[in-house]
Amino acid sequence: MDETGNQAALWASIRDALEADLAAGLYAPGDKLPSEAQLAARFCANRHTVRRALASLAEAGIVHARRGAGVFVTARPTRYRIGRRTRFHQNLHAAGLHPEKRHVRLETRPADAREAQALDLAPGAPVHVWEGVSIADGTPIALFRSVFCAARFPALKEALAQTHSVTAALARCGLDDYTRRETRLSVSIADAIKARHLMLDPGAPLLRTVGINVDPQGRPVEYGRTWFAGERVELLVEDEER
Repeated sequence: MDETGNQAALWASIRDALEADLAAGLYAPGDKLPSEAQLAARFCANRHTVRRALASLAEAGIVHARRGAGVFVTARPTRYRIGRRTRFHQNLHAAGLHPEKRHVRLETRPADAREAQALDLAPGAPVHVWEGVSIADGTPIALFRSVFCAARFPALKEALAQTHSVTAALARCGLDDYTRRETRLSVSIADAIKARHLMLDPGAPLLRTVGINVDPQGRPVEYGRTWFAGERVELLVEDEER
């Protein structure tokens, strides 16, 4: 066998060995694999050969690379239900995952035209804006931006800072229930800022939802936009309560 044939056999052997490691549970979904240099030392190969083996695993969807971070085992997408009562913490608990939310922005400012229309407010009316990262078992799965009428819920900003939950914060402000009036879905790509928050490469696919939640009388309560990491989330749209 010539040198080219030897290299082809070697990268295939490296791929098979790593696949066997994954099948044996040595690396769990979401885990980072050893670096190219470490794998090259383990398999007595050059980094180009290791890179070819990793590329083969990536083509099969078994691993994925994050620029500047390394190569990770592809996790099974989180199933996220969107229905009349979409609740982040409830969705993640139902999937057997630990939910967290990390603040990026929490402020009161004038509503822009789109926010005012969605919430039935006068242009420039004060709104509370809560932005952050939704996390499942330590992995960021979405960026969110929620907007609320500040005049109706003057204490909501403090409640959000304390509870990290829209449902709990609204309950503190006297609203015990709300439902989804509409949800619009589209596809976008991650710009540099969204990619950094979600630990993705710029240009990675995102699933974008735009929703309006209303109180039992049908008055708008929340105008929300969410950008889900496309490789980590499977959206399940339900047309009725389950």
